[in-house]
Amino acid sequence: MPVQIYHLIAFLVAAVVVLWTTPDVRNIGIKSGQVDKPGDRKVHQRPMVRLGGVSIFTGTMVALILVWWLGGFANLPPEKEWQIWGVILGGSGFFLIGLADDLLSLSPFVRLVMQVIVAAGAWKAGVSIDFVTIPTMGIVQLEWLSLPITVVWLVGMVNAINWIDGLDGLAAGVSGIAAVVMLVVALFMKQPAAALIAAALAGAALGFLRYNFNPAQIFMGDGGSYFMGFTLASVSIIGLVKIPAFTAVLLPYVILAVPIFDMSAVILLRLRQGKSPFQADKRHLHHRLLNAGLSHRWAVLFIYSLTLWVGSLAMAIAGIPSGVIYACATTSLLSYTSWKVWRRAKIRE
Repeated sequence: MPVQIYHLIAFLVAAVVVLWTTPDVRNIGIKSGQVDKPGDRKVHQRPMVRLGGVSIFTGTMVALILVWWLGGFANLPPEKEWQIWGVILGGSGFFLIGLADDLLSLSPFVRLVMQVIVAAGAWKAGVSIDFVTIPTMGIVQLEWLSLPITVVWLVGMVNAINWIDGLDGLAAGVSGIAAVVMLVVALFMKQPAAALIAAALAGAALGFLRYNFNPAQIFMGDGGSYFMGFTLASVSIIGLVKIPAFTAVLLPYVILAVPIFDMSAVILLRLRQGKSPFQADKRHLHHRLLNAGLSHRWAVLFIYSLTLWVGSLAMAIAGIPSGVIYACATTSLLSYTSWKVWRRAKIRE
């Protein structure tokens, strides 16, 4: 069976499972009262079930288990197999932390401690940033710095995806686009195992948009955003960063530039004003777009186009054939959506 067939199966199975299970998860959430109520910092106007992460997690795992059974992960060297287990078990751990927060409202400190512990466990299993490639210097081994750098990357991306989950369909769409780009880049770099995980996550995220795009019927909650954030971060490590090339080190930061920039900018603004970096507010990119006069959907579509653009840049940097053409096409799309943003902002003035 051609390798690409496994990736197509993973994508389709994850999407179908999410499409099939999400209505049932929503009904269970309504009956149990597990809803996210409107508030000053929130955009939605009515209570919403926030357990959609259950469907995303289930769809991804069912797809990966099926592909494993079919032989998609066959003939992996022992260290690669440990890395796959690290992603799967680490993703499960982060999903459970997020689900516990959705159900029990954990304190920020408790969440952070649990996140660090799970991330350290994933590092122990091989989901680790062991070296960086620097021009003129070559490969630089991180040694004891590997653990803190890996934990910061994993925990940081988990929270970056969680923080960007502020509008209907935003986190699911951004994560789905990023996962598709990682799938293509990982296949090009001959990392089929990492690409399989990216394919399953892409199918689950994009399938969830059927119920999560504006007007949303269900939210993914912290369970979904934590799981997707960790999986994207860990796939970037085992599929891209472990390749000894300077461009490979850059690719994860380019692909995930939108949530990274959003989180970094918000933290810096809060610190400049003497506030806690974890104090919730309306300084995120999507809040600013809404304040500029964009509709809910246009704000989301603009951030989608931005994510597509940086993803196409990553494909061009990776040397993928036609990557430059994709970059030019998405630049045109981003130019159009930027013009729409500017025009609506002018109308509001």
